[in-house]
Amino acid sequence: MTWQFKKLEDISIRVKDGLHKTPEYVADGVPFISTTNLKPFSKDFNFNSYEKYISLKSYKELFKNNKPQKGDVLISKCGTIGVSQLIRTNMDFGIFVGLALVTLNKNVLGEYFEYYLHSPYAKTEMNDLCTGTTRKTLALQAFKKLKVPVPTLSEQKEIIKILDTVFEKIEKAKENAETNLKNSKEIFESYLNDVFEKIRKNNSIVKFGSVCNFVRGPFGGSLKKSYFVPVGFAVYEQQHAIKNQFSKIRYFITENKFEEMKRFELKSGDLIMSCSGTMGKIAIVPNNIKKGIINQALLKLTPKNILNINYLKHWMESNDFQNELIKLSKGAAIKNVASVKILKEIKLPLPELKKQEEIITIINNLYIKTKKLEEIYNKKLKSLEELKNSILEKAFKGELTKDIYE
Repeated sequence: MTWQFKKLEDISIRVKDGLHKTPEYVADGVPFISTTNLKPFSKDFNFNSYEKYISLKSYKELFKNNKPQKGDVLISKCGTIGVSQLIRTNMDFGIFVGLALVTLNKNVLGEYFEYYLHSPYAKTEMNDLCTGTTRKTLALQAFKKLKVPVPTLSEQKEIIKILDTVFEKIEKAKENAETNLKNSKEIFESYLNDVFEKIRKNNSIVKFGSVCNFVRGPFGGSLKKSYFVPVGFAVYEQQHAIKNQFSKIRYFITENKFEEMKRFELKSGDLIMSCSGTMGKIAIVPNNIKKGIINQALLKLTPKNILNINYLKHWMESNDFQNELIKLSKGAAIKNVASVKILKEIKLPLPELKKQEEIITIINNLYIKTKKLEEIYNKKLKSLEELKNSILEKAFKGELTKDIYE
């Protein structure tokens, strides 16, 4: 099959980007969207991830020359390059500078162009056209040079028809895999919650503060960014609790500063918890970590001899603790963990050490089985995504046939 390759500027009526300055936002009005709102191949935008509005008056003033219209295609040109969505309905909305807006001429169908932009060919070429290393940017003048294969309109319609059918089946398979993945996680969480409900009914209850030493990270100006140095003693952050990793360190302090802040030193066998925003994530500090301290967004817990740290971690991840944490936390926009004094009063169900170890063994066995299921479903999701890329590759090599979905 012989197709013509044309530059984007030769198959489009306009290629513009969104607003270069931050507008004045209002509580309600015309949606103002960014890359995070795009939902490829969808009729709707993802308004859950990013919700901003501008007034109707501002919209009319700011977008009189680049108003998005039905049939246009939006493409991300900053950060994650090439995520695109065809505008399938008439609605008023503004776009930020991170999005490019393309109005195609009559020789190229929007659905076809949207599929092409998600193909391996387009992604590779767009990345090659980018500038910047830390944050990639696709300049409009460079984007206009993107080469697009342009078959006849009847061939475009046939490609769209086949891809629509295949992608619908793939999306259904992905939904099933995502549901199974979610269910496997919920099974473990439900079991964990049941375990601690039973423990609470049949064992002694103690104050959290009586069996654990608490140290909240330093507040105020005791750990300013101006104190950080390129190499030295580690400063552990929320990401280490959230991601349960201790090898990637962003910030360091001098030995003198470390000695001054020795109270906040993190040691193997401690447990850390995130305390702001993404709150209540738990990680046990492994052996051989880089010597360092916690920052203001972490709580360090050191259990006493009558409390097994793995039992403590499981309890803190269960609803028994998490619900109390949410109830006691403060902050309207960003939740912050309550004071150490209040946390110490939370009631902890505490069986004897031997019983704690038995409970840990049972929970860990289920955890291992759950993780194996999660691995299966994650592999399934990955293979479905690879299948999509493979089909898109065939489509734009002219190798797509109807039997692909039969």
